[in-house]
Amino acid sequence: MSYALREKISTGNNGLDLILDHLRLGDNVVWKVDELSSYRHFVGQFVERSRQQGRKIVYMRFGSGELLIEPCTDVEIVELNPRLGFEPFATEVHRVLTSRGRGVIYVFDCLSDLISAWATDYMVGNFFQITCPYLLSLDTVAYFAVRSQSHSLDTMQRIRKTTQVFLNLYNHQGSHYVHPLKVWQRHSPTMFLPHRDQGGEFVPLARSYEATSLMSRVLEGTRDVTRQLDHWQLLFLKAEELLSNGGPEEEQKRMVVHLCRHLMGKDERVLQLAHQYFSLADLLAFKRRMIGTGFIGGKTTGMLLASNILTQSDPDYWQHALEPHDSYFIGSNLYYWYLIHNDCWSLFMEHKEHEDHNSPAAQQLRARIMHGKFPTAIRQEFETMLEYYGQYPIIVRSSSLLEDGFGNAFAGKYDSFFLANQEISPEERLEHFEDIVRRIYSSTIGGDALVYRRKRGLIEQDEQMGLLVQRVIGSYQGHYYFPDAAGVGISYNTFVWDSAMDPQAGMLRLVAGLGTRAVDRAEGDYARLVALDHPGKKPYHEGEDTRRYAQKDVDVLDLNANDLRTVPFQSLTQKQMEHALEKIALRERRTISRKGKLSQPHINWIPTFDPMLADTDFAERMQKAMQTLEKVYQYPVDIEFTVNFRADGSYCLNIVQCRPLQTRRLGQRIDIPRDIPDSHIFLRQQGNFVGGSICCDIKRIIIVYPQAYHELSLAQKHELSKIVGEINAVTSRTEEPTLLLGPGRWGTTTPSLGVPVSFSEISNMAILAEVGWERGGFIPELSFGTHFFQDLVESEIFYVAIFPERKEVTFREQWIDTLPNELDQFTSLASDFEHAIKVCTAPTSLCLLADVLSQQLMCFSAEPVGDNA
Repeated sequence: MSYALREKISTGNNGLDLILDHLRLGDNVVWKVDELSSYRHFVGQFVERSRQQGRKIVYMRFGSGELLIEPCTDVEIVELNPRLGFEPFATEVHRVLTSRGRGVIYVFDCLSDLISAWATDYMVGNFFQITCPYLLSLDTVAYFAVRSQSHSLDTMQRIRKTTQVFLNLYNHQGSHYVHPLKVWQRHSPTMFLPHRDQGGEFVPLARSYEATSLMSRVLEGTRDVTRQLDHWQLLFLKAEELLSNGGPEEEQKRMVVHLCRHLMGKDERVLQLAHQYFSLADLLAFKRRMIGTGFIGGKTTGMLLASNILTQSDPDYWQHALEPHDSYFIGSNLYYWYLIHNDCWSLFMEHKEHEDHNSPAAQQLRARIMHGKFPTAIRQEFETMLEYYGQYPIIVRSSSLLEDGFGNAFAGKYDSFFLANQEISPEERLEHFEDIVRRIYSSTIGGDALVYRRKRGLIEQDEQMGLLVQRVIGSYQGHYYFPDAAGVGISYNTFVWDSAMDPQAGMLRLVAGLGTRAVDRAEGDYARLVALDHPGKKPYHEGEDTRRYAQKDVDVLDLNANDLRTVPFQSLTQKQMEHALEKIALRERRTISRKGKLSQPHINWIPTFDPMLADTDFAERMQKAMQTLEKVYQYPVDIEFTVNFRADGSYCLNIVQCRPLQTRRLGQRIDIPRDIPDSHIFLRQQGNFVGGSICCDIKRIIIVYPQAYHELSLAQKHELSKIVGEINAVTSRTEEPTLLLGPGRWGTTTPSLGVPVSFSEISNMAILAEVGWERGGFIPELSFGTHFFQDLVESEIFYVAIFPERKEVTFREQWIDTLPNELDQFTSLASDFEHAIKVCTAPTSLCLLADVLSQQLMCFSAEPVGDNA
């Protein structure tokens, strides 16, 4: 059926009906007005006629002005809050439209009121572009208004292109004038002329002098070129003018507050810091390095704050040591533009109804995201940025609205990617960069991110994705590029492995090369853990353990391969690391015998970082940095950093990330009883745990047996991981606190090193234990400071590494063998895996106590569990 032949709907004004040949089911009617009172006049006529015809009427209320429709029994008023963000607002509108069904009459408040909430009217255009087609599909009729001179030409063109009916409404010399600019699939000789309201009848201005008089008056308000700019552009133009003219300090401060709310996000505690440490000049400098509009996100804000906090706290101390940033910021609004203009929004809404990353909608959405296109203007800005960096490697990092805020770290939940920038042509470099942006956008609907948001109660919150583009801090060393050292710093150390250590002193996790091996659990490798009040002490015995628990591989950017690579530390020659090797590593002379030749000495280098910690002020400086940041944040902090040595032996430091640390404080001192009979002790050891002091009554035990797991096939190991996930899904931490024991590293990607679960498959455990079994190659790693660690502390999961083969450790695994296996209650595969995994209920009270200050841990039962049972 032709659109013009659809059911006709009256506007409530007979004269207007004649002009437009009535409205049609499916019409979106946009009124461009000088005064909202004029819009209210025509809304009233439309609503009254619709009421007389018994139609369902819904008023979408979000403006700050007077009500367009007074409350009455046959008009439903839906209150909406645009300040919650674009996504929650658009999602709620979609839900209302879906639930109210077909053939409904809608009246929306003035769309221009959304600008104050979203800063840019570009997003107003986005909202209309996704809402109008959906209303059309539901056979509704909807009224909208926009204020003249409040929107950019681009936004007005987008709205006009999308809607079915677009009307200019003027109030001139006491009369209403309606000038139709678009009436879809309807036409008459005078339809698109201005019409004057004469007592309910609309008369076209058929005489040229009448049209000239009206339109000349209208044109007077459109001559200012700034009125054609987006609200975002006007806001920053005003800020530039205020700064360049030396405006009053109080006015500049008010502008800082205003800009921070539109740039930094909604976390009030972060915004307070931004108001204090960012000047108007700072914010305008950030804007000049920004692509697109919207929020720069939590990760970017944290990095910028850290730099300003330190340099303002002690300029002389930090000016020379800190390397300045030259990052670019991709605004979060581009994320929504990308979804909308690549026909992803309907799938996005379908996906949000269930938030299931494995649903067909989610899979289609990810595929569509990976094949979308960027606007020409944005691509040109991408090109300019890439030309600026040239062939220096860069890293593209997620910087979402909720990321790195107080209470939510999102550590490792979204993807980041290196770009070595060694492509043959600029065109290839741009394609590679755009593909990386797509992959990060796609990660917003990945399983880990969705599970995290659900567990943290963030599903309904606005989560826009901004991006942080940073030059990779480092240097060219042969055909590799990497920093001399990198790591993670934590201002509050709950893993103090010596009673003399002070948790308040903080700790570091140090690696040579790129920091990826510090923030992720490196398979079969170790970072150097540093307690900043005792930097020389190691969490293991000197001697053979020094080599065993040292870093063996280094992550670098291989410029020949144009990609991230892992290489043996020993392959990096002294020439490649001439300024750094003797500062981060110790020489180890070993005698090597070769067949048919005499024994000869060979020098190995072990990256212990001992010289750097002993001979420079690095440990002291890092401690001061974190204590300064913690004092300002009034909260423990977690930082990521890089270190590069200069030719003169000094070093430069770069803080690439700073966020509030999501960790439990020391808490109440736990007294470990001395009178527990040895036969009642299931586990006892000194240290090797993370999570502060704890007292936990254990109701359930799950154990994966090391030798049985070792003998499983690769496919069976992955199947066993799924079984753990199934048990986790029905486990309540409050009702049945569960101890999960397994060989080696939980969450590894290498099944030969441990059980390859995702974090979402162990997220409901109360206590996570990694059990060492050296014969099978299962060695736990105390991954303090990694993304894995962040997940544990945010979820309040206590972690312990158990080394049964050490004589000072008591671990009576055989006691579990005496308990019945309840695996068949959780999986249909019980008969195939009951030899490898056991689920059992503790028959007596089983309690785990740990005291972080004394580093004592004991798990014991009210009844005997040992040899004397």
